[in-house]
Amino acid sequence: MSRHLDYFGTEVLEFGIPTSHEHLTIDVRARVVTSSPPDPPEGAWESLASSSYVDAAGEFALPWQDQPRVAGLGELEDALDADTPLEALEALCSLIPDRFEYRPGVTYVGSTVRDLLDAGAGVCQDFVHLSLILLRRRGLAARYVSGYLWAAPADDGADSVEVDTHAWLEALLPGTDGNGEPVWVGADPTNRKLCGETHVKVGHGRFYADVPPVKGLYLGAAASELRAAVTMSRLDPQASARA
Repeated sequence: MSRHLDYFGTEVLEFGIPTSHEHLTIDVRARVVTSSPPDPPEGAWESLASSSYVDAAGEFALPWQDQPRVAGLGELEDALDADTPLEALEALCSLIPDRFEYRPGVTYVGSTVRDLLDAGAGVCQDFVHLSLILLRRRGLAARYVSGYLWAAPADDGADSVEVDTHAWLEALLPGTDGNGEPVWVGADPTNRKLCGETHVKVGHGRFYADVPPVKGLYLGAAASELRAAVTMSRLDPQASARA
């Protein structure tokens, strides 16, 4: 097994099995520490033209799944007409779940934004892909984030929960009053909010295909079936600090 950082800076564990086999189990365990992010900057739209912003934005400002241009997004674009990029990002977190139903099974991993628009429903991956197009059309750099969300109810007190892979986005916001470097700010349109300490990031890329949880291939004529399960457990902060 080898370990390396991919083009986007995500840590990748890579392995191969040259012998024949009937099943494969991947058991990955990690201990992470999260914290509440700082308040997002409230820079102006004009700052998107600054050299510091353009340099930081890079390819995350380029169109994707929008060539030829996806039709039927004019009303959604207009809804993001806000005084500042931050206000537009906050509006997006309400706009997507207001207009589209969260419904598993309607789309699949290879679905396009057009599929989401036609169905009027989808899952977090679809919501993020649409969000990327809308933000990039406004001139904001945005990237796809893959990870997990601690989803236990606030009053539940549970220490372990079963979760699925989750997706959200990060938008590059200019510094307040044109000062300071632009900052990547997480936003979760599926859950109507900016990201906080309950979001556990695994990696980011231009879109889903850059950061799938597991990617690979096998050789042979056999059919395949994939099953996945994720458990998140909340540890005592003091114990985590000592580990």
